[in-house]
Amino acid sequence: MQSFAYANPSSLSGAIELLPAGWGDTEILAGGTDLLSRMKDDVSSPSRLVNIKGVEELRGIKEEDGGFLIGSLVTFEDLLSHESFGKAFPALAEAARGVSSPQIRAMGTVGGDLLQRPRCWYYRAGYGLLALDSSGKSLVPDGENKYHAIFGNEGPAYFVSPSSLAPALVALGAKITLHGPSGRREVAVEEFFLTPKSKDEREHAIRPNELLTEIVIPSSAREMRNATYEVREKMALDWPLATASVALKLDGDRVSSARVVLGHVAPVPWRARAAEKALEGKSLSEESFSAAGQAAAEGANPLRHNGYKVQLARVCVKRALLRAKETA
Repeated sequence: MQSFAYANPSSLSGAIELLPAGWGDTEILAGGTDLLSRMKDDVSSPSRLVNIKGVEELRGIKEEDGGFLIGSLVTFEDLLSHESFGKAFPALAEAARGVSSPQIRAMGTVGGDLLQRPRCWYYRAGYGLLALDSSGKSLVPDGENKYHAIFGNEGPAYFVSPSSLAPALVALGAKITLHGPSGRREVAVEEFFLTPKSKDEREHAIRPNELLTEIVIPSSAREMRNATYEVREKMALDWPLATASVALKLDGDRVSSARVVLGHVAPVPWRARAAEKALEGKSLSEESFSAAGQAAAEGANPLRHNGYKVQLARVCVKRALLRAKETA
């Protein structure tokens, strides 16, 4: 790890004043569970850290107008210990519970989870975001791609979005609030994640001089049956192989609308729109859930070593829907 300057602002405005106009030299320190490991491995070498842990405006879970506001410094443990939140949004509670390390649940923040960088081993080994060799060719298609994308992987990005919470937030129609020198702006979580087209682009719609301050879950999300299902290789701390988060709006005993979002299978949280369409007008039955699972895999483009993820996507969707059926 290289030496760096350290700033410790106590207010939101003070933190924003310390942020640069361009990427590269400054990193934000919140929980540090991702950033510090990147710095230790020389994947990131900032000349300055801006520690935002002292910015009290970024803490807390608040109910407002029937919805919820989640500060970006809220930890996974905060989410799990908030009783009414977990009951309203089991999809998010299950995603948070999937982070099995007590230490990471206590330190890792909601904002940090959304902004963490890819777990792609080529990126973590220093080959850059797009894992390019010296000739500019991606190492992934002909390399070790067991954990890489099966959707949205036409290139040049093959990594998967590592966020635990993003698929559930997309399913619930949540928004992200960003603050910068020009003021406040909101971005839908679904639009916040980007697929970079060059090595100099980022995976998120945040600007280098902005802070992610809160997540807004609308009141309409409380009316939806929602759930998450994840598949991992082991129950100890690990990133999922595939996940599905679902949110269903019902008209009697039938689905009037659905949002089905896959995780860890694409460079962004992946809307399975064919599965959503397959559910519309259907009853909450295992047959319709199986059909939705099959539809969720439409358009998959597996690489040489990750074809197994196609079946996992089907299974995750079906089982997430079965869980959603059970929620009151």
